[in-house]
Amino acid sequence: MVVVTLCSLIHAEEPPASAETVSPEAIESLAQTPVAIAQTPVDPFIRLQGSVWRTKAGIVFLKTPIGLLTLTSKTTLKDLKASQEVRFWLHDRHSIVEIRKRTDGSLVHRYLSGPMPSWADSPKTLRWWGPDGDQTVHVGTQEERLADYREGDPLTIEVDETNTVSGVHDLQFDLQVSQAPEASADVSLLLSGTVSKLKSNFVFVRTPIGLVMINSKIGVPHVKVGQPLTLHIDHEQVTVTVPSTETPTPRRGASLNH
Repeated sequence: MVVVTLCSLIHAEEPPASAETVSPEAIESLAQTPVAIAQTPVDPFIRLQGSVWRTKAGIVFLKTPIGLLTLTSKTTLKDLKASQEVRFWLHDRHSIVEIRKRTDGSLVHRYLSGPMPSWADSPKTLRWWGPDGDQTVHVGTQEERLADYREGDPLTIEVDETNTVSGVHDLQFDLQVSQAPEASADVSLLLSGTVSKLKSNFVFVRTPIGLVMINSKIGVPHVKVGQPLTLHIDHEQVTVTVPSTETPTPRRGASLNH
């Protein structure tokens, strides 16, 4: 397995060692603190924030710390402006696009995409994934429109600040990873797939969210078409993992069973 990690060239000086001793009470308090159990990260997962760069009819190009994020729709995205910022989350099959005014942070649009969920226990409500956990979405006046969808069907809805559905839309996105983020960037990404094409300095990876173009200069090792690849970005740290295709050589003294 080949693992390449790229970090930005920013180093922080280590603080001087403290001469203070830890009190017995503090030690006892630490001993009583339960150990946090690391959760298995979801793949695919993306958390990004970008700004509007260019717009065309039904297409919005966003500049993000790692490259270009493109949103397309036939039914919405017609009023985005350069004075707005976009926050994007993806968790497995669910995604959220949130558009806010940069001046005061007020909500302009919020789109929830994913498989049509089952109806919640409360009347006219749905349970939907959110960055802070599952959330309740109120159907509002869109119950008849949503009746056309069965559980599991791909769906994009727009909700207002009260999490009430205000519209049903189509919304797609396309991601290009062309650079490593700066140390101050709030970026998180975990994405696995299979190399499908190599062109110039770019590696095209077929993933569960579609074809993602990755600039090999961010630290991608030599790869071949058909090879698995995992990209992990955590703030400024970029890690590319490629399983080795070489056959291991038996060590001296090792026996081979036939």
